[in-house]
Amino acid sequence: MRYTPVTVLLLAGLSDARPRPQFNIPGFDLPSFVLPAGWSLPTGGFGLGTGSGGVGSGAGFPLPSFGSLPGATGAASSVQATATPTSAATQPTSTGSAGGSETVGSDCTPQAGSSNGFGGTENGVTDKNCCTGLTVIFARGTTEMGNVGSVSGPPMFKSLRSKLGDGKVTIQGVDYPADAAGNANLGASGGPEMAKLVKAAISQCPDSKIFVSGYSQGAMVVHNAFKQGISASDVTGALMFGDPLKTQSISGLSTDKLKEFCATADSICGTGDNPQGSHISYGSVADEAADWIIKASGLS
Repeated sequence: MRYTPVTVLLLAGLSDARPRPQFNIPGFDLPSFVLPAGWSLPTGGFGLGTGSGGVGSGAGFPLPSFGSLPGATGAASSVQATATPTSAATQPTSTGSAGGSETVGSDCTPQAGSSNGFGGTENGVTDKNCCTGLTVIFARGTTEMGNVGSVSGPPMFKSLRSKLGDGKVTIQGVDYPADAAGNANLGASGGPEMAKLVKAAISQCPDSKIFVSGYSQGAMVVHNAFKQGISASDVTGALMFGDPLKTQSISGLSTDKLKEFCATADSICGTGDNPQGSHISYGSVADEAADWIIKASGLS
């Protein structure tokens, strides 16, 4: 037999809880021996005795001597193991552009959402896409989708980009509910947000010509924005389509800096003379609206 319970016990006595180098114990044979007549091992477990190398607490029987085990010396208890990782862990890295919160990019590509027939989205200011010579902040009409709608804003944006160049115009829609209940607020649902966007545009691109514009309820948002901390000196002009508050002036904004389109059959804005049509006909004056903005900005 290669190992007896006694040898297992001896090996266990050499170990402790501290880490140590691993080693293999070479095999060896122990001489067989027979217990004397009348002798038996304790039934409650056994341990190393205090006698001359016997088992139990009395003077046990002698065990064959097999010397010290290779690699296990008296100094073993002081051996410290060093753990070496098998592979280096990959540490996560982070990247980011240096600079303050007003760092603006250089991608002036028009955002495709503006061409969505059901209502587009433009975030040229909040996304800090780039600085251009012209910035238009637009509020959509009641129940229009996206943040710039589809009836009047996107056709005008398309015309502006066609006349000035795709990379020369920044468009930002106003994110506000634009629900039917908001009409009772007379623009207060989106005025604060429009004013915030104007201030952001000034901070990011102080040389850009800023225009505020809106359609229907969005036109009322323009009126309200001037009660939320911005003034006529903060913008180059304002342009409205189907404005329910058409008869109300905007404090400090001269008539040459304000343009109102009210269709001939549009009862929402009290009927007007341009364009011919109803409250949803303002796409037909997209080129005229773009020309007015370009002239008022001095970019023509």
